[in-house]
Amino acid sequence: MTIDHSQYFRVPKPRPIRPPKFHHATFMTLDVDAMVAFYELVVGLQPVYYSQHAAWLTNDEANHRIALLKIPGVHPPIDKPHSAGLHHTAFEYDDFGAWIDNYERLRSVGVVPTVCVDHGMTISMYYQDPDGNGVEIQVDAFGDWAMSKEWMWASQEFAEDQIGPQFDPDKVLEAYRNGASAQEIHERARRSEFLPEQPRQGMWFDDPWPARIAAEPALGADSLTTDRAV
Repeated sequence: MTIDHSQYFRVPKPRPIRPPKFHHATFMTLDVDAMVAFYELVVGLQPVYYSQHAAWLTNDEANHRIALLKIPGVHPPIDKPHSAGLHHTAFEYDDFGAWIDNYERLRSVGVVPTVCVDHGMTISMYYQDPDGNGVEIQVDAFGDWAMSKEWMWASQEFAEDQIGPQFDPDKVLEAYRNGASAQEIHERARRSEFLPEQPRQGMWFDDPWPARIAAEPALGADSLTTDRAV
């Protein structure tokens, strides 16, 4: 008896039927303590497990969202901002008020973003962790993922400029405290009304490693040991 299979019997499946959801990112680091302190302060990630050489952090129901590993043999990156690899992770607030309140909270303890950009689908502030990795704190400009996805796909505006204008977060905060709505601020930011006095050249982050190694030579020397285990 001959069985006629469907065309999909031999055709490779281009994607999973039910795609998995993104769960976590893992970073190699030379300073677990500094990284734990930063991510707890900036995005509320708390350790589920924390040791001298590793930590697993979460800020929701998942067992972890970011893992930090200090593994023997890890060495400082060379020219971190221009190396291939991870540019940033991103965290999203549900509403504009909580997003701008978080900026004000961090500013009060001296933590300020490296660059701020209205991308069109999100309004985003980019911070930098102690290892030089970017951390985007964003709010959806439409308040609706379906709408922001449609805008990215269909708008000529995004096709012509995928980055968008920079903004000064203090100017945005002032406008919001003076009664401007999130939508009004978004529209004004897109018109470049909140530009910083000295816009940053591109989406590059600073390289913290030369100064860190100069200040703490042990960070570099410690990375050369091979007799430790996580």
